[in-house]
Amino acid sequence: QVQLVESGGGLVQAGGSLRLSCTASGRTFSDYAMGWFRQAPGKEREVAASISWSGRGTYYADSVKGRFTISRDNAKNTVYLQMNSLKPEDTAVYYCAAHVTPNSERAYYRTDQYEYWGQGTQVTVSS
Repeated sequence: QVQLVESGGGLVQAGGSLRLSCTASGRTFSDYAMGWFRQAPGKEREVAASISWSGRGTYYADSVKGRFTISRDNAKNTVYLQMNSLKPEDTAVYYCAAHVTPNSERAYYRTDQYEYWGQGTQVTVSS
C-alpha cells in the first residue's frame, strides 16, 4: 500500500504562486511515476502534470504549460508542483497520485493509470 499526503494549497490572487507538495510512504518511492491532477466543481478530474520515476520524463496539460513545473526528490519521497502566474480557472482540488511502474521513463496522464491517490488540497485563485 502507498499513502500520499498533499500540502501547500490555499487562497492566492491571480498572478500569484503556490507550491504543492506530496509526500509518499509505504513503498520505495522510486518505483512510482507520479502525477498531479485537479478537479473543479462540476468538472471531471484532469491531469495537470506528471513525472516519471527518475524525473527525466514529464507531461503537462496544455492549460498549464509554461506556468507549472513538476519535480520530485526521491531522497525525500516527495513530489512538487510549482504553480506560477495562477489564474482563476486554476481553482480546483489538487490531487497527488502514484502509479507503480519501476524502470519506466514514461509520464502517465490518465486517471485510470494511477492506483493510489491522496486526499486532495484546495487551491483557490481569486480575480
